[in-house]
Amino acid sequence: MNKTWMTLFALLALTGTLLTGTAWLSAAESTDDGWLVLFDGKTLDGWKASEHPENWTVEDGALVGHGDRSHLFYVAREFQNFEFKCDVMINKGGNSGIFFHSQLAEGWPPLGYESQVNNTHADPVKTGSLYYVVKVFESAAKDDTWWTQEIIVKGKQITMKVNGKTLYEYDEPEGVQGPHKLSKGLFALQQHDPGSKPRFKNIRVRPLP
Repeated sequence: MNKTWMTLFALLALTGTLLTGTAWLSAAESTDDGWLVLFDGKTLDGWKASEHPENWTVEDGALVGHGDRSHLFYVAREFQNFEFKCDVMINKGGNSGIFFHSQLAEGWPPLGYESQVNNTHADPVKTGSLYYVVKVFESAAKDDTWWTQEIIVKGKQITMKVNGKTLYEYDEPEGVQGPHKLSKGLFALQQHDPGSKPRFKNIRVRPLP
């Protein structure tokens, strides 16, 4: 290969690297009516596991959890008021959750709230519950079937939806003590235990004022 071709090849390789490097940034920040895409369907760019990173993989355009407990945090940006949507599927007997206003930490996330993902696990707190606070005992979703889970936070109000149906609107009281309260923070996806296999795709958020 002569010097001209070597130089051209190097420039193309560098350009490709730069484009690849900025592709995630563009995807994470690209908007359609204000929506930001948090997962590109191919890689874990922007995400970090609190423990056991090997327990998260990308399969058929979805983030998939398996194995021991692990929480996968979207670490590229914090959010306060927002409309969050993602498509979720879990196996029979599985348990998972979607955390918000949280912070990266090992073990069970100590801060923020959890929107429960559980249709048939032994835990009676089912899909869409606001764990510790609002308990839903009959799931609006089914195992091994995709559904859309939506969380809306505006000021002190949390609205929870499954497949477009509003399950409840929760108004956080003034002066809430303890770690489970509204502030701002990170989203996280939960891998609960070796018997659970949650899947998440089409993860997007629209920041609100």
